[in-house]
Amino acid sequence: MRTIPRTLAATVPLALLLALTACGAPRDEADDAVDSTTADESSSTPDADACAKDGLQTLTAGTLTIGTDSPAYSPWFVDDDPTNGEGYESAVAYAIAEQLGYSDDEVTWVTVPFNAVVSPGEKKFDLDLNQVSITEQRRKAVDFSSGYYDVRQTVITNKGSAIDGATSLADLADARLGAQVGTTSYTAISDQIGTSEQAAAFDTNDQAVQALKNGQIDGIVVDLPTAYYMTAVQLDEGTIVGQLPLPDGDVEQFGAVLDKDSPLTDCVSQAVDTLREDGTLDDIASEWLEQQGAPELS
Repeated sequence: MRTIPRTLAATVPLALLLALTACGAPRDEADDAVDSTTADESSSTPDADACAKDGLQTLTAGTLTIGTDSPAYSPWFVDDDPTNGEGYESAVAYAIAEQLGYSDDEVTWVTVPFNAVVSPGEKKFDLDLNQVSITEQRRKAVDFSSGYYDVRQTVITNKGSAIDGATSLADLADARLGAQVGTTSYTAISDQIGTSEQAAAFDTNDQAVQALKNGQIDGIVVDLPTAYYMTAVQLDEGTIVGQLPLPDGDVEQFGAVLDKDSPLTDCVSQAVDTLREDGTLDDIASEWLEQQGAPELS
């Protein structure tokens, strides 16, 4: 099993490190999110021979091509470098590759913008890891592996802002909120929070952070690990307002994205399932993502 890097202390300030403590993996929701118990219902369990490396139909024989966006943000990746194995999704990607029989030097990374990942059309990767939530709407265009991370959507702001100290969704009704376009964070602003103001759409999280610094918006909606990173590293006065509630107990999960009807989907799901069952996903999350909880918005 690939050794999990332990260089986070050298790349993230103390304020963030103090927030990183072992607990259950955070969870999130979206109206069309797939429950963790059913995320891979459409996948069948392949036999061992079907998932042998020599039989895998990858884009390039003997190579596993993995995609992600650029910039590749912390804490999912470190130093904007997916190839170094550092950060949660980089470590998970190499762990999946190992399960499929690929060594580190047999993995190739390609840059794929978020919207291109979930849009219909032939893919230039075998699988993509980019904090993509599994939804039934997206399943119409792409395949997903089993979920490799359960995530909660979270609202952040600057200390002293109009929404600092909010404790309920009602307190956010008139807030100016923004998020990266095309994400479940963005749809949560209208679908869960129901703000009177149109959600501000940004091509990247960096643009959203700058808008918050400039006072153009009151807050940003992101997943919980990214919320910790933004408030500790990117914002001088950043603070977490709270996590959005889970409607009807649904769980939002990140899954590896594959081409629609990819011959690799079942094998990648089997690899993810093995990593979850043997504790590897928990170990990687404890290394890179785990936090004490944030307040729950009622």
